[in-house]
Amino acid sequence: MTQRLSFTKYENEYVPSFRQKINEAESTEDVKKFFAYTVRELLESIFGGKLKIHYEDVALKPNSDPNFFLSERLLSSDSFKSVWENSDLPQVVGRLAKSAIRRYRRLEKHKEKTDAKIRM
Repeated sequence: MTQRLSFTKYENEYVPSFRQKINEAESTEDVKKFFAYTVRELLESIFGGKLKIHYEDVALKPNSDPNFFLSERLLSSDSFKSVWENSDLPQVVGRLAKSAIRRYRRLEKHKEKTDAKIRM
């Protein structure tokens, strides 16, 4: 029986500030940016600086499945790949993406409010 790692503790540390950031987001681009920054910080915290995570390594992809993108550089790293395949990390990142997508869709539907805020 293989041991499965859990990163829910890390997720619980980041979720409150992440929700606050995406709720304050004024555009869909803000949502994408906050998602990428939060996941990057989460991964850096999990790997304790042993794996350098770049901004372009993570992205929110609202019109695809899954709703997020991880770079080939990350996915080909042995240490990352091992953790990704033997933990709940895909589910943690998936839950963050799901929250971000909900906010993204809401902002997308109400684009006129977003545009009005930007013009002020």
